[in-house]
Amino acid sequence: MFDPFFVTIAVSTVLLVGLSKAGLLGSLGMVGVPLLTFIMPARDAAGMMLPVLLAMDAIAVWSYRRDVDWHILKIMLPGAMVGTLIGWGLWAVVSDAMVLLFVGIITLLFILDAILPLRKRLEGLPPSRPWGRFWGTFAGFTSFVSHTGAPPFQIYVLPQRLPPAVFAGTAAWFFAIVNTSKLIPYYFLGQLNPANLTLSAMLAPVGVVGVLAGVYLVRRISAKYFYRIAYWLVFLLALKLVWDGVTGLLG
Repeated sequence: MFDPFFVTIAVSTVLLVGLSKAGLLGSLGMVGVPLLTFIMPARDAAGMMLPVLLAMDAIAVWSYRRDVDWHILKIMLPGAMVGTLIGWGLWAVVSDAMVLLFVGIITLLFILDAILPLRKRLEGLPPSRPWGRFWGTFAGFTSFVSHTGAPPFQIYVLPQRLPPAVFAGTAAWFFAIVNTSKLIPYYFLGQLNPANLTLSAMLAPVGVVGVLAGVYLVRRISAKYFYRIAYWLVFLLALKLVWDGVTGLLG
């Protein structure tokens, strides 16, 4: 736990996830579990990160308590709860590599869709309820398995072109509720063991600092550059997820 390489990876990862939790780095925070696999097994990384994520969620929800699109949450959250139950049921069957590859491919398709003329014509239209239920379910499932629910969430929400603070606040509330729903399943799966919880307690303050720094920056960045940065980061992350998924399956 006190090896310099271990500490460097763990602190850097949690700080990165904290900045992302505030809405600053798009879905880049979903690299948390993949990065932590350099120093610990993937399932232990997922269990250790859950309490840290909940600490970050509390700060993000408070910071964006007035910047939320409740209509989007009402559409997506029922599906997310179903996705969480599916993830619990398939925990022993679905590998981390399979989830990473699947999320990476879907995210690449999302980026391709975003640059097509059709997407430009669809932007700004009222959110579709069935489409939101679908992506909410997908986000709940991938969030449960490896805390990688951000791309499915963004596939549905980014085209709505919300103000940056409202986008960040909606994401904060969505994942706060989803992460809270994962506590009981993670407990029964043995993910919240004393070793993981000890490490979580040590890293939670780092995550809180990352969230506070991200909130400060999000409120000062223009919407134009916010979305430009978000789409580019999602694209780069998708390439990494596909690579990690393919190498994981082949390895």
